[in-house]
Amino acid sequence: MEVLDNISHVRSLNDRLNSFEFSYLSLREKEQRIYTDKELAILPNVPKSHVYYKEWQIRRQSAERFINYLKKKNRPLKVLEIGCGNAWLSSKIAELNFTNVVGIDTNREEIKQASRIFKKDNLELKALNFSTEAMSDMRFDIILFAASIQYFPSIQEIIAKSKQYLLKKGEIHLIDTNFYDSITAIEAKKRTQLYFTKMGFPEMDKFYFHHQLDELTNFNYQVIYNPKLLLNRLFIKNPFYWICIK
Repeated sequence: MEVLDNISHVRSLNDRLNSFEFSYLSLREKEQRIYTDKELAILPNVPKSHVYYKEWQIRRQSAERFINYLKKKNRPLKVLEIGCGNAWLSSKIAELNFTNVVGIDTNREEIKQASRIFKKDNLELKALNFSTEAMSDMRFDIILFAASIQYFPSIQEIIAKSKQYLLKKGEIHLIDTNFYDSITAIEAKKRTQLYFTKMGFPEMDKFYFHHQLDELTNFNYQVIYNPKLLLNRLFIKNPFYWICIK
């Protein structure tokens, strides 16, 4: 079965020691989160025996809700997913009629695999950093961060920058994302540090950030799904926020 190119060949030794890409891929491999081409092609569907079956059930639920939200707009859409990873979600969104999707990620190996698996005329995948000028002439109706906002040190800066790439009445969506208050953020950071150290990648801690809802105060945002609400805890049981910024 085809898998991601051997990550030991991603970069020279000196580059690997300082590379987010190398540390990230190595950690993902140890966590059993590197998927074969066959597995990637059918995500978010995984067998019940899969080690992350419950997690993928949650991701599938989030994706279905978000795609249904886009369907209700009932018009052509240009969508950008920032931090698309292996692009399974970008590919699902591209199944919508009259929708054009761009997925970007700094992880070249996952983008390379995704480009091989997901071939759609309305889907473009790019291995680049959002700060590059390659995005300068592009504008979107929807900008999506799905389980990726935690890799940006300043949520205020990345949201402000993203707004520059929105078309009129455009929206920014944050899904599959944890948000904290001042106390739980400190506790979560300690847990994350311990986890990365236990897994053998303590350097990943400098790439991972625990954002608070208070950081969105200056933006016109709406909490579409709040996992803390009692009814959601009892019946939906999805632990992640869904936030829309207009």
